[in-house]
This record gives sequence, C-alpha cells and structure tokens, in this order.
Amino acid sequence: MISPPVGLLFRMVLAACFGALAALGLAPYGFWPITLVALALVPWLLQGIDSPRRAAWIGWAFATGYFAHALIWIVEPFLVDVARHGWMAPFALVFLSGGLALFWALAFWLATRMAKTPAMRIWLLITALSLAEFARAYVLTGFPWAGLAQIWVGTDVALWLAWIGPQGLGVLTLIVSLLPGYALASGETTRVRLMCGVPLLALLLVGFALAQAVPETHPATGTVRIIQPNAPQHQKWDPEMMPVFFERQIGFTVEAPQPDLIVWPETAVPVLLRYAGPAFEQMSVAAAGTPMAVGIQRTDGARAYNSLAHLDGNGEVAAVYDKHHLVPFGEYFPGGDFAARLGLRGFAAQEGDGYSAGPGPVLLDFGELGKALPLICYEAVFPDDVSGAAGRAAFLLQVTNDAWFGQYVGPYQHLAQAQMRAVEQGLPMVRAANTGVSAMIDPWGRITDSLPLGEAGYVDAPLPAPLPSTLYARSGDSPVLCLLLLGLILPIGLRRK
Repeated sequence: MISPPVGLLFRMVLAACFGALAALGLAPYGFWPITLVALALVPWLLQGIDSPRRAAWIGWAFATGYFAHALIWIVEPFLVDVARHGWMAPFALVFLSGGLALFWALAFWLATRMAKTPAMRIWLLITALSLAEFARAYVLTGFPWAGLAQIWVGTDVALWLAWIGPQGLGVLTLIVSLLPGYALASGETTRVRLMCGVPLLALLLVGFALAQAVPETHPATGTVRIIQPNAPQHQKWDPEMMPVFFERQIGFTVEAPQPDLIVWPETAVPVLLRYAGPAFEQMSVAAAGTPMAVGIQRTDGARAYNSLAHLDGNGEVAAVYDKHHLVPFGEYFPGGDFAARLGLRGFAAQEGDGYSAGPGPVLLDFGELGKALPLICYEAVFPDDVSGAAGRAAFLLQVTNDAWFGQYVGPYQHLAQAQMRAVEQGLPMVRAANTGVSAMIDPWGRITDSLPLGEAGYVDAPLPAPLPSTLYARSGDSPVLCLLLLGLILPIGLRRK
C-alpha cells in the first residue's frame, strides 16, 4: 500500500476530504460503501503517527469534513431572510462541524495516548470513537444527527436497530471499516486481511437473514390522513398567506371518505391555542366527526410552547402535548432562565423569549387506533425520547416543519431518522411534515405511503399494526455503553500490567 504523506497538514487535508466523502453514505445519497471505504483509510492516515496531538488533529480534520458535508443544511434557516441573517450561515456551518469534530479529536488523542501497539490503537480507536458518538448524542441535550448508523437506512442492515439500536450499529460500522483498513495499511498477511473482512460479511448476512422474516404485507389498524400544506418558511407567517395555507388544509380535511384520524403538521394552526376556538370549529366541520392531531402554539403567562393538540370528533381539545426536547439556540437560549435570576432577562423563556420545555414524553389516546407517542420535529432525532413515556404506544406520531431544512439534504436526513425510530421500537410512524416528506412508515422502517418534498396534498394511508416490543425498546443504550466502557478499561489494565 502507498505510504501516507509525511506532513501533518497534508494528512489533515486528505482526512477532511475522506470525511466529506464519508457523508455520502447518508440520505439522500445512500452510498454506504463509500462511507466504509473512507473510514477504512483512517488507519493509513495514522501510520507513523505516535504523537497523540498529531493524531487528534487528523481525527478532527476527518470529522470536520464529515460533519460539514452532512450538516450543510444548517445554512438553510439563515437563508430564509438573507438580508438579515445570510452572513451567519457560513459561521454556523464552520462552528457546528468544527465543534462536533472535537468529540472525534479527543477519541483519536485517547487511542494514541493509551496504545502500546498499532493493533491496540485500532481497538481503542473503535471504542473511543463509539464513546465519542455516545457523548455527542447526550452531552448538552445531545445532537446525534449524522450518526454512523444512519448510512444503513433503506438497507437490510438497518434491521439490526431493533436489537442493538443506533449506537450499537454505529460500533459495528466502525468495526467493519477500521479493522480491514488496519489490516491493509499495516501489511498484514492475506489470512489476517480475510479475517478482518469477516465482520462486514457477518453484518450483511445477518441483515439479509433478518429481512427474510419481514412480511411483504402487514395488517392495518385503521386509516390516517396525513396533510402536507407546503408552506415555504418565508411565507408561513406572512399575514396574507396564513389564511391561504389554513384553507388549503381545510380543503384537504373535508375530502371524503373520512379516515380514522387526520393529522396536520407542526404549527399548522396559525393562531394560539387560547384563540383557536373559531378555527377548531371550522376544522371540526371539515373533519365531519373525525378526530384530529394538529400542531399549534400556546402560551401560559409569558411562557410559550410548541404543542400538539388532540381534537375529538366534536372539535374539542381532548389533550395537549408540549414539546419537551427543544433546539438549543433555535427554540431557546441555554441557561436563559438561570441568567434571568442574575438579572439577565433578555434570553429567558420565563420572560417570553423562545419556547419553554414541556414536562416530557406522554401518550395520547386515539381510541380504536390505540395510543400514540407524539414527537414534534427535532424530538424524533433522539431514541431515548421515543422510549421515555410510561407504557407502550401503538404508533409514533411526528409532526414537523421541515421547511427550515431546505429542499434537498436536510428533509431526507430527518426522514431517515424517523425510519430508524420505527425500527428501533417496532412501531409504525405517522409523519406529517409541512413541506415534506410526509410519510407512513411501517415497523420495519419501510415507507408504505408518502407525499413528495415540496408539494401540497394529502394521503390516506393504512396504519400498520405494531410489533411486539423490540430488544432495544426494552434495554436502550445501556448494554452497548457498558460493553464500550469495559472495552476501554481492559486495555488500560493490560497496559499498566
């Protein structure tokens, strides 16, 4: 194999390029072999690097390239009003990707610092990177977007999620890429190289075997109408356009025959809950007695909430769910309420700035369809939010406004994560998105019906029956985390010995 370049800067440039290529495994591309090849080149870049600091720079460069490509959609919210906020877009991308890359830099530093041999470094790198992804998913409320497991959405391998979850599948992704990469870069024998390829073969074969047990059709418990008004973000809150989008949804709601449930997306009702009586009356007439789940905002004193209202057949509010996992700096300012106690009230939710968080996950009862776990937009990114309610739901219900994510990468990545949550829990997902992609997702993560991105319309989709609770739904991430900590502690003990 060709020797890596000597200079650190050149290696960092290559690492950033390989990281950017690795993001091609994510939606909407789905080129997962490119991700594996890009990761497999990491051991080659680390050849001859004994300094933990230099290894950390290489890891940071790879991760920065990966996140910069994967999270390119982060510039879209700043382009809604280019004149006022457009200048912030490149800074948002640079700081977000570079900041998330610090988790990977620490993993590269730790693996090189602790390892006595190249082989031990690869083992420690797999473990440390996996723990870094754990930290990225939980620290400071977490941001697990673009996790490595997401490259498998739409393939048989995604069915592993029901057993080991996204963190476990991320560990396997590192194993099946870094081990063969190490065997090739280190000049191991042909036998060793073949052995290092066995985990990838096993990953694919088990995924194929799991897929053979998935039936082509699955019983339905009822029909759900998913409505997509397609309100562009720059027009969504325009006083002249709000009635247009509201009437558009009314027109889709009134269509016969009526389903068992009608779902409008996030903040679809253009008035606050306390003033929504006339709107609810009009919606109830259009729904002709059909229950509805609609995104709406509400206030309680100075506090504001991003909510989902369950309307019964008479248009009365049967229940309200308040989003509890908010977007830092997007929906609230971290530490704002604490700052208010010190006299700095400008960013405090308790003073009416931004949203306040609801009490946590709840189940909403939709009668014969069963109980649903509501998720508002960003909450579908977090597996622990989906498993946090008391009791088990019959289906997942996500309402979202993906107009913020633009028209290409972001909406499809968000959809892919919704598919992952369905597989992990063994539950169908009803997904209503303002501009798309709205979809019905079955318990194996397959999209059974959908509305294209950027189109207004509705779809009456059969709601698949739930599966029995999966192993991951019962155990969560704890078993994988314990194994990773053990995998980190054992080499430390051996090193000291």
